[in-house]
Amino acid sequence: MHLGVAGRFYFPVCPTVRWIFSMDRRTLPNRIALAIAGLSLVGIAAALAMRADLRMAMIWLLGCALGFVLLMASVSFAGAFRNFFAEGRGIGLRAQAIMLGLAVCLFLPTIGLGSVFVQPVRGFVFPIGVALVIGAFLFGIGMQLGGGCASGTLFAAGAGQGLRMWATLFAFIAAATFAAHDVERWSQWPSLPAVSLADHFGIIGALLVSFMGLALLWTASVIVEKSRRGAVEPLVWRRAAKASAWPLVWGALALALLNYATLLLAGRPWAITSAFPLWGSKALEFFALADPAFWPFWEDPTRTEAFLRPLWMDRTTLMDVGLMLGACLGALWSGRRADFSLPGLRPLLASLLGGGLLGYGAVIGSGCNISAYFSGFASGSLHGWVWIIPALAGNWLGVRLRPVFGLSAK
Repeated sequence: MHLGVAGRFYFPVCPTVRWIFSMDRRTLPNRIALAIAGLSLVGIAAALAMRADLRMAMIWLLGCALGFVLLMASVSFAGAFRNFFAEGRGIGLRAQAIMLGLAVCLFLPTIGLGSVFVQPVRGFVFPIGVALVIGAFLFGIGMQLGGGCASGTLFAAGAGQGLRMWATLFAFIAAATFAAHDVERWSQWPSLPAVSLADHFGIIGALLVSFMGLALLWTASVIVEKSRRGAVEPLVWRRAAKASAWPLVWGALALALLNYATLLLAGRPWAITSAFPLWGSKALEFFALADPAFWPFWEDPTRTEAFLRPLWMDRTTLMDVGLMLGACLGALWSGRRADFSLPGLRPLLASLLGGGLLGYGAVIGSGCNISAYFSGFASGSLHGWVWIIPALAGNWLGVRLRPVFGLSAK
């Protein structure tokens, strides 16, 4: 068919429009939304490259990639723990072991170098104390009542998986802000110095110790699953021909690689929850409801810079917002329907209570499943090992509390 001058110009120059209108008309709204999300992702990256630098643009894209992977592989720490305690299914824990094993192999030698391509790199090595134990326990309960951990809450909210997750996120931010205001209370609780396994055993020794811990996790998940279910669910490495979701192990490997890329670009591992008290404090300051700049939490030299600079210059904020957009992109890409139905009263209360426990627990407990557990373990920090124990205890209790709020225990 002869297109004429306009047609010859239109189709080569506007491939996105041609792609949209070549699809089945029943999917047209989804395709338009997908194109808008994709263009927004690229546009924000370009703006960051011009206003800040290329590194910030790449950090933004990393956050988007993390959200896309979390959605496509349905990676859920809360879901993995709930499946283990409620049904004896340990496949999620074994996927985590693969993720942690790859991450620690990448992280420890790199952190040992001190810098990569002139970029200083450091791990997350935090003290171990009462606040960490209590915070991890509260966070574990909050995971099950709120419906997800920090990453799970963000990607579920971004993908439109229920308004309940937005309630969890709101309570998460509010409680994290309150914990920042309450710093003079919990910062005085007893603690031990930070312990780096690499400093004590060397890199090779730290790797061996880490793999021993992962082997125990793997073995425990197999024993429990065999005793409760009679067989062990295998990890699937290949995707079914027509499946829209990725195998869980793909997500585990991708998260390890993306966390390592974060270490190289940001100079520290992947973190999420440090942005939440920042957002809440900025909101209080903007609406003249409080003056967080004088809170001891923000007077700490390690946090002052984050509070004073614009939000769009905060690396954690960029990755968190990018994670939500990446999850939205993944949902549109895979054709998943959004759910904007209003939650019932009891599930809503569970979200608000769970989000509150998540926010307060994350701030006093040195982070969440990502910064404390995933990134802490990958950094060879003993606090990552300690954090997961009370967090699992909290998840166990949270699973048993779910029916009280009208939520399924499975």
